[in-house]
Amino acid sequence: MATRTQNVGNHRQTATEKPQNHEAVLKPVDDFVGYLRDYATKNPEHMALWCLGVGFVLGWKLKPW
Repeated sequence: MATRTQNVGNHRQTATEKPQNHEAVLKPVDDFVGYLRDYATKNPEHMALWCLGVGFVLGWKLKPW
């Protein structure tokens, strides 16, 4: 009998395992960072423009004088 596995965030879980608590399963920051890495890998030009735009706005609004 084969065991089914399910990817939950960065944690691999078999069908017979039950999560210990929700904090071990729910990792929204890790999931969001993984999503951004995938997006940057597929669309490097768009990501570079977003970084440039965000840096420009932050530099403009947070200037030291």
